[in-house]
Amino acid sequence: MASMAVQLLGFFLGLLGLVGSVVATVLPHWRRTAYVGSNIITATAYMKGLWMECVWHSTGIYQCEVHRSMLALPPDLQAARALMLLSCLTSTLAALVSSAGMKCTRCARGSSIKHALAISGGVCFLSAGMLCLITVCWTTNDVILDFYNPILPEGMKYEIGMAVYLGYVSALHTQ
Repeated sequence: MASMAVQLLGFFLGLLGLVGSVVATVLPHWRRTAYVGSNIITATAYMKGLWMECVWHSTGIYQCEVHRSMLALPPDLQAARALMLLSCLTSTLAALVSSAGMKCTRCARGSSIKHALAISGGVCFLSAGMLCLITVCWTTNDVILDFYNPILPEGMKYEIGMAVYLGYVSALHTQ
């Protein structure tokens, strides 16, 4: 009975990680403008995501523009997109496979493959968590290196956005 409860807990944490990964992938808050220098009071804030760039005005209006051309994107952004999509797809596959292998389901009951399904679902969840963790760590490193780069002007410096923090939490829940 205890192992069934542990399986359910792991499955629901994996589902929570899947939802968080999908939300982090879609959100445009991967990088946000850093308020450094003499101009602390600004009327706009800029955010960059994997799929779009947004501007927030002090009046509360968001204006977002989707990245038009994939070939015009920098290679690190293309890789981050691919890794996050792979993480989401692997989490979805893990949810499907592990739900068939859990003790509380009737699928493949009495079969010798049920235990292997549960193990492979867990391995898929771990792989999905690692893919998400690699992406958010890589993005964090890029943001920090650009922030402390003395060559970049202060107006082009970004800080880590909410989606990266959500990615960290999602990667830990998936694992």
